[in-house]
Amino acid sequence: MDKRTIAVEVVYALPDKQKLLKLSMPAGTTVREAAIRSAMDSHFPGLDLASCPLGIFGKAVARPEERVLEDGERVEIYRPLIADPKEVRKQRAAKAAKAREDAATG
Repeated sequence: MDKRTIAVEVVYALPDKQKLLKLSMPAGTTVREAAIRSAMDSHFPGLDLASCPLGIFGKAVARPEERVLEDGERVEIYRPLIADPKEVRKQRAAKAAKAREDAATG
């Protein structure tokens, strides 16, 4: 068994509060394990580290329970989406089209 440790960062941010933790983890730690071991949920009550989306350096990790971290990587804990981005764009486009139509007929 590998007894090495790796240095990783775990980050989470809300619009008004951010937290970055520099941690030492055993080699072989997965992205999800690092998030859970960070105890970031103690700083942000309600944060569900067992199921929230995770990424590394701005790229979402599809299977954080399987992806093993490398030394120096930064685990990012993502907030759940409040609205579907496609639906928001569709609504914005419809509103713009209506405004153009109103301007043309008004």
